[in-house]
Amino acid sequence: MTSSLVNQQIRLAARPVGLPTADNWQFTTEPVAEPEAGGVLVKTQTLSLDPAMRGWMNEGKSYIPPVGIGEVMRAGGIGTVVASKNPAFAVGDIVSATLGVQQYCVIAEAGIRRHGLFKIDPRLGTPMQWLNVLGMPGMTAYFGLMDVGQPKAGETVVVSGAAGAVGQTVGQLAKAKGLRAVGIAGGPAKCEWVVKELGFDACIDYKAGPVKDGLKQHCPNGVDIYFDNVGGEILDAVLTRINRHARIVICGAISQYNNTTPVKGPANYLSLLVNRARMEGMVVFDYADRYPVAIAELGELLQAGRIKSREDVVTGLDNFPQALLKLFSGENFGKLVLQVAA
Repeated sequence: MTSSLVNQQIRLAARPVGLPTADNWQFTTEPVAEPEAGGVLVKTQTLSLDPAMRGWMNEGKSYIPPVGIGEVMRAGGIGTVVASKNPAFAVGDIVSATLGVQQYCVIAEAGIRRHGLFKIDPRLGTPMQWLNVLGMPGMTAYFGLMDVGQPKAGETVVVSGAAGAVGQTVGQLAKAKGLRAVGIAGGPAKCEWVVKELGFDACIDYKAGPVKDGLKQHCPNGVDIYFDNVGGEILDAVLTRINRHARIVICGAISQYNNTTPVKGPANYLSLLVNRARMEGMVVFDYADRYPVAIAELGELLQAGRIKSREDVVTGLDNFPQALLKLFSGENFGKLVLQVAA
């Protein structure tokens, strides 16, 4: 059944220094293997492109092992079960899993948990939304805000990368919880969308002038929660505006991921001391056993129209290397998704 199928794959050929280039990738093809007892074969529909992928390409200790040289590049995605030797999955089931940057993924029974394989409920959202609000970005937004940020109605939350996958959900969820939400994004189109479409109270265009001036204008009562996706100078600017007992959620630092010089830490960190504030890192995988809680609540908000989900779709597996770079130029508008098959 699978013997005639050919799998196109993109593998990590070399570790990048700075931005990834064509030299970091190897395009390969191989026959598609039949799943063994208890396993499944999934055909990839769409893949999630995330800033975290840049970190996975680096050698060194992190929250997840790096992608090995010669391995298929790691990526989460949505696909269709095309062969199954597992009673829990039927041919035709739409599933979410770590599929890798490839057309087909064989998942052995022993790897089902490691790959995070589960059937998605199409009644809750489209496959694209299952990579966004109902997927890893939504889970990151939910647990970062609710568990680490501990929001209280009436507080002010500032979100960097507000038009990106995680940021868009953080701000909308904050509004649903009765907070004032101020975004930071690049360019007038993104800022207008964040306010008019997503319902943030304001959005600061970091390309138009100093972020600290925007914070002064739009956060007259200071900042209670800062959800940080970018790090660098913007984190430093927000630290000058935090309130007593503020919570800073360190989700990502996209401004630093392609540095060829040492990562720049916050110069204004003493503001944490003065304001008895805390800064805490979060990794979404720590909350895996609680994803159903977040999916239920976010799915309800999505169905009620209280949360919107925007995806930026690039088509074709071959376009993966160029598409990934859109994340680091700020070119993507919404959750970046690679459409592999119809």
